[in-house]
Amino acid sequence: MRKLVLFMHVSLDGYASDSNGGLDWIPYNEELEKYAEEIVAEVGAPVYGRTTYHMMESYWPKVLDNPNASRHDMEHAKWLQDVKKIVISGTMDKVEWNNTMLIKDNIAEEIKALKEQPGKNLVIFGSPGAAKTLLKLGLIDEFLLTICPVVLGGGKSVFDDGGEKIRLKLLSSRTLKSGIIAARYELEK
Repeated sequence: MRKLVLFMHVSLDGYASDSNGGLDWIPYNEELEKYAEEIVAEVGAPVYGRTTYHMMESYWPKVLDNPNASRHDMEHAKWLQDVKKIVISGTMDKVEWNNTMLIKDNIAEEIKALKEQPGKNLVIFGSPGAAKTLLKLGLIDEFLLTICPVVLGGGKSVFDDGGEKIRLKLLSSRTLKSGIIAARYELEK
């Protein structure tokens, strides 16, 4: 059975974006890029919320037509073009990006059915709103958090709704030169 894994960059105080929705506080460099490539190698299908989907759809297909794109960007754009993508949104009526599935209703049932299919894991990229929904439904199996050395003091978080306590078991961690802690957790059973 496949797992549903959340891959998210978070600030030290737990925010996935700043109060303006910005991500410029993430110290993205070659080392973090290589780590992200390791994660992508585990992905059978990326999962996005509406906002992240629109960001990805507006950027990555254009890379395929850019002769100046880096090797990394071109490889990632080709992968995204071909891989099955999943969007969780209660407000969208259709998706137009190649090989994309929209889940609008019956989220728990649809995700459970996808998890039962053979293949690599389903990985939520960012998408704090969709991640919060999937977390409330008890569907997330693992958390891959890159904890960035910054305190934002506010913004958007997956873990800020005052819901139930979630106990996690650390599976692995490593510190990147930028000060990011890359940690993998699973739900404590």
